[in-house]
Amino acid sequence: MKQTLKISLTVIVCFLLYYFGSKQFRTIMYNINNVVHNWMYSYLITYVLIGIPIFIGTLIVSKPTGIFRPLGLRGNILKALGLSLLFTAPMFIGGIVIGKLQTPMHAIDIYRLLAKTVFAGFFEELYFRAFLFGLLFKYTRIGFIPAILLGAIIFALGHIYQSNDVSAKVVIFLITFIGAGYFAWLYAEWKFNLWVPILMHTFMNASWMLYALADNAMGGIYSNIFRVVTIALSIVFTIIYKRRNNKKLEVNRNTLLWNTA
Repeated sequence: MKQTLKISLTVIVCFLLYYFGSKQFRTIMYNINNVVHNWMYSYLITYVLIGIPIFIGTLIVSKPTGIFRPLGLRGNILKALGLSLLFTAPMFIGGIVIGKLQTPMHAIDIYRLLAKTVFAGFFEELYFRAFLFGLLFKYTRIGFIPAILLGAIIFALGHIYQSNDVSAKVVIFLITFIGAGYFAWLYAEWKFNLWVPILMHTFMNASWMLYALADNAMGGIYSNIFRVVTIALSIVFTIIYKRRNNKKLEVNRNTLLWNTA
């Protein structure tokens, strides 16, 4: 219990330091860009700088193992790529068949696309899922639901800017809150291989950016249908895969609220 409390406080304090630093993201990025004169590099460097408390917290908790393994970055990236392409295929197929490109291929801003898909997917999953959720769930007795709560709330609040309508804000909050739990579940069930939620997050964002089906996280009817199919496919596939390979689910009744396993 003492160890759980110590690790929990370390993780939460370091995450909050990161979170408050992230509020100065634009200011830091503009200052860096005044030096490097490249928006993409500035965006990347800023994400790394504001994550310093995360890296320090990981070293404190994991000690001699470094930061890559505790944060799930030693996972099989090729396996994660294959799974993510399979799971998100319905969203891309739906976008191609029913939707239309947001911007003609020749006019796509590749830097903006990278920033909103690759960088956002990587760093959000690294800081929210691998650090805040992952270290609490793996290194303490805290169960799945308590471990995702703080990160899911902050993650969801970060998306409600997408609408000015109160009811739409509520729906967006709920969807992104559930999404945070979903990415955490994928991370846990695929042996804490962070590349699975990173690439899922990246490809899902890419689908929304490339194809005009909806303009916010709430989505339209077609957007939601393809999203539900993608999520359902990934969940069903994961459960069947684990059962056929005689592997127990990481998230079960013994680990849901408090890890009694």
